[in-house]
Amino acid sequence: METTLYVNTNLATMSSDVSSDYGLVEDGALAINDGRIVWVGELSKLPQQYAEPNCKRIDLEGRLTTPALIDCHTHLVFGGNRAREFELRLNGASYEEISRSGGGIMSTVKSTRELDRQQLLDAALPRLDAMIAEGVGTIEIKSGYGLTVSDELKMLRVARDLGNLRSVRINTSFLGAHAIPPEYADRGNDYITEVCLPAMEQGANEDLIDTVDAFCEGIAFSPAQVARVFDKATELGLSVKIHAEQLSNLGGATLAASYGAISADHLEHLDAAGVDALKEAGSAAVLLPGAFYTLRETKMPPVELLRQAHVPIAIATDCNPGSSPMASLLLAMNMGCTLFRLTPEEVLAGTTCNAAIALNLHEEIGSLEVGKLAELSIWDVDHPSELSYRVGFNPLFKTIRGEK
Repeated sequence: METTLYVNTNLATMSSDVSSDYGLVEDGALAINDGRIVWVGELSKLPQQYAEPNCKRIDLEGRLTTPALIDCHTHLVFGGNRAREFELRLNGASYEEISRSGGGIMSTVKSTRELDRQQLLDAALPRLDAMIAEGVGTIEIKSGYGLTVSDELKMLRVARDLGNLRSVRINTSFLGAHAIPPEYADRGNDYITEVCLPAMEQGANEDLIDTVDAFCEGIAFSPAQVARVFDKATELGLSVKIHAEQLSNLGGATLAASYGAISADHLEHLDAAGVDALKEAGSAAVLLPGAFYTLRETKMPPVELLRQAHVPIAIATDCNPGSSPMASLLLAMNMGCTLFRLTPEEVLAGTTCNAAIALNLHEEIGSLEVGKLAELSIWDVDHPSELSYRVGFNPLFKTIRGEK
C-alpha cells in the first residue's frame, strides 16, 4: 500500500517520548501506511524513503495535528429528555431528591424501555454526529437505562449499530448496575441476581460488551453489591470501571482498584487513600465537569492529589439526559480548565492519551507514535491551547481514520 505523508503541520503528539509541552513538534511530518503511523518527526529529519516520489504528499498548510479525540465516558443511547428536572433543580431540588422521588435515572429508564432499537438509534445519531464533528474518533457508550435483560441488550446493540453506521470507534460498557428499577425496590441483591448478572453474561456471549461499569453510591449500589458485579465480570474475562465518589465516599474507587479497574469516574469525594489505590492499580481518573456544572456542585475532585500521585487524568462529556446533557468534548475541555483548574495541556491529554488509558486502548490510539493507528484530527489553530480556550467555536478542519 502507498504511504501517505502529511507535511507543513505542527504536531501535538501527546507522546512522553517528546520532551516539549504537548509533545509538540513544529514544522512536522507524519507518514501513514496501511492505516498506521510509520514515521513522525520534524520534516527536516524525514528519511529518504518517505520523500517524493515514494509517497503521496499532502500539505496541511500550517494546521495543527493531534490524535483524534476520545470521549471515554458517555451515556449516549437513551430515550426522552429531562428538561423538566433541569427546571426543578433550578428551583432548589437536589439531584438526590429528584432521584428518590422517581425522577432522575428512572424517568430515562421508562423512556428508553418504550423505544425500539431503531428509535433509539435514530435518537442517538444526532448526538453522535455532533461529537464526530468536533474531532472525536473514539466514543465510549454505556448501557444502564434499560434495567431488564432485554432492554440492556437492546442498548448495547444500538451502540454497536452506531459504530457500523459511522466512521468512529465505539467502546461499550455494560452498566446494568446503574440503578435499582421500581419493580425491584428494596431488593437490590435480587436485581443483581435476576437481571444484571444474566444480562452481562448474555451480552458477553454476543460480544456486545467491552467493559463492565457500576454506580457505587447511596442512591444506587453498595460496595458489596458492586463486588458481585465485578466478580462476574472477572469470571467472564471483562475489564471493569466504576462511577464512584460522586455524591459521597463509599470507597468505590478503592474497591474498583482492587479489581484492576481501567478507570474510576466522577471522584469529587475521593480521598487520599482512594488516590493511592488508583495509582497502585494503574487506573485512570475520569473527571466529568459537565455533571459538576449542571448539578452546580461545589466539591471539586482532588486534582492536586491526583497530579502528585501521577494518576492519569481523563476528561469526558458524561453525555446523558439528566446530569450532563452535553455532547461537546471541546466544551468539556474548557470546563476542565475553568472549573477544575486543569491546564490546557492536561485536558488535551485527558481527551487523548489518558482517555485511551481509561478505555484500555493506549497501545493503539491516543498519541502520534510509530506503530499506532493513524487516527488524527486536523485543526485550524496555531497552538494546542486554543482547543480548550474557545467556547462555542469548533476549529476542526478534518478527522482522519486510517488514510480516509
